Amino acid sequence: MYRVGVDIGGSFTDFAVLDEQTNQIHTLKVLSRPDQPGREILTGLAQLEQRAGIAPQQVSYFTHGTTVGINAVIQRRGVKLALFATEGFCDVLELARLKIPHIHDLFSRRPTPLISRDRVFAIKERTDRHGNVLQAVDHQSVLDAIAGARAAGCQGIVVALLHSYRNRHNEARVKAIINAQAPELLTSCSADIWPIIREYERTITATINAYVQPMVIHYLESFERALKTMGVAPPPRITKSNGGVMGVEQAKSECVQMVLSGTASGVIGASFFASTCGFDKILSLDIGGTSADVAVIIDGKVAQGNGEIIGDFPIYIPSVAVTSVGQGGGTLAWIDNQGVLQMGPDSAGSLPGPVCFQRGGTQPTATDAFAVCGMIGHGDLGYNAVQVDVGAARAAWQPLADALNITVEETAETAIELAISSMYGDTNGLLSRFGLDPREFWFLAFGGAGPMMGCFLARELNMKGVIVPPTPGVLSALGGLVADIRNDFIRTLYGELDANLADSLATEAEALNQQARRWLHEQHGAEMPFTLHYSADMRYRGQSFEIEVALEEAWLTQANVNALHAAFDRQHQQMFGHSDVSAPVQIINLRLVIVSPTPKPALNRVPAASGPVVAAKQTHVWIDGAQHQVDVVARATLGAGHQLTGPVIIAQDDCTTCVPPQMQVRVDEFGNLLITSLEVSQDGD
Repeated sequence: MYRVGVDIGGSFTDFAVLDEQTNQIHTLKVLSRPDQPGREILTGLAQLEQRAGIAPQQVSYFTHGTTVGINAVIQRRGVKLALFATEGFCDVLELARLKIPHIHDLFSRRPTPLISRDRVFAIKERTDRHGNVLQAVDHQSVLDAIAGARAAGCQGIVVALLHSYRNRHNEARVKAIINAQAPELLTSCSADIWPIIREYERTITATINAYVQPMVIHYLESFERALKTMGVAPPPRITKSNGGVMGVEQAKSECVQMVLSGTASGVIGASFFASTCGFDKILSLDIGGTSADVAVIIDGKVAQGNGEIIGDFPIYIPSVAVTSVGQGGGTLAWIDNQGVLQMGPDSAGSLPGPVCFQRGGTQPTATDAFAVCGMIGHGDLGYNAVQVDVGAARAAWQPLADALNITVEETAETAIELAISSMYGDTNGLLSRFGLDPREFWFLAFGGAGPMMGCFLARELNMKGVIVPPTPGVLSALGGLVADIRNDFIRTLYGELDANLADSLATEAEALNQQARRWLHEQHGAEMPFTLHYSADMRYRGQSFEIEVALEEAWLTQANVNALHAAFDRQHQQMFGHSDVSAPVQIINLRLVIVSPTPKPALNRVPAASGPVVAAKQTHVWIDGAQHQVDVVARATLGAGHQLTGPVIIAQDDCTTCVPPQMQVRVDEFGNLLITSLEVSQDGD
């Protein structure tokens, strides 16, 4: 039997298949079909049966991650929504947190909300901060809001009422009226999506959920039909933003939990790969057709976060701490009104895709820039899914080069530099956020464009080096395959950490415990082993924001407030360099994560090099402002111990690795390409 992991990106769909008997991993890459969702699954399963003899009926486990949600948010291609808010609090999305996106940019502008102010409607109702209903929902105000939403052409409604994290009764009442009067409008209630304190955080999370929900539901239903058509028996599981997996029905209603689905799959795959190969400090660099995503992995553990930025907006659900910058291989180039070359945020995706892929694209992309510079196009890509037409790429870049009055090569290289510059800023911000020194970290570059662009970004950041795994183009699919079953639960307590709160700690912890166990049984059936991880969002009284502190279950069941206080003091000291053991502490939220492990494959070692590196051919490459004659080396011919010096191109079925001048490549025992600067390599670091 076989366990299948699939990652569906904007350009390609990747398959990783684990043979449960031999522990061998099969990989495959096919073109995504956003015009026919699920079609890529049919194509991939058919090719697996044809090439490897793996019949769909032999699949025992099927999980997949997708970027359909995050791509919709980044490109602002979601549905038109209305927001129903408590009367007097209708400016929640406009006010947000009154922060500008880039504090050092005097021209920085806050993003336009996903729901414009004219589509926000007031509901007459009120719940106080303790959860007491002061004013019941006024039925007529809901009817008026529904009429306004219909008149505005809205396709969905977000209901986010004051203090619903304490008592969701009024939100549920509004939803019931909508369902009765306008069943065609999909409705999301903020307390159902993620019941956290703070209006904006709860509202924007629910808004993003509703913004992508129709698209996600259509996609998942097409996906399920495709599996049934092919004869795959087990129900599919979807990778979540927190690095776990969930069932399809949960994914349809809690779409925001899978906004970072494909991204999280890549990070989990990178974490598994890094820990297995013995790399302790890693930044995962996942670059696909639409987005570039970076995450911190230390000692095999993925940094978790809340408030991750998706496109222009934060989401406040538990998720892997990832920075998405929207500069993938399919990023479109254009010239603005001032005659300046720009890259993105729009992407060519899979259809029409980059011009050089010959699938109808006419506007040049980052991938076309690499083709013009000679760094790709030396063989078929995506397991023969596409053939690179360098001439078509040059023709697409020519009008922009003429407008800028420079050569096609110079224009293409400028576009690459713009894309790298964008990624540099956001990656540098991520490093600063965690207080990390880039010189201590490797990039683990994967995705179709990660190895193509990784070295250029690493040298700008002064990273320790770049690791390119044996099958980088399908590492996200492997991540879905090894992801554990995982779900998060939360209760808002908002009280002083004292004897009065101690009485409710054990009660709330037990309620979360029962909720988690019930979820695992209902969503995943039979009894299975699991672990529970408690934590709390805590702060000193008077602070505006809190930090998450890991807790032991015994502290909660025994109401040991002193242990909780000491744990917070230690965490605060570690993060900020100071603490105050005498200061009053507040617990805002109590959290619980339930995790049930899945089987993990073993990684194979590659044979040692038996001779010198033999180049498949030589080619001319435009790089660093000059023409270079470089070797093109087939990845399959490299063995452990082989070394190469840049500039060099390393080609394989699922991607191309571009190594600039003054960088050196070494192949380790697992077949990874370890790329460092010549200075670092000569120092023996």
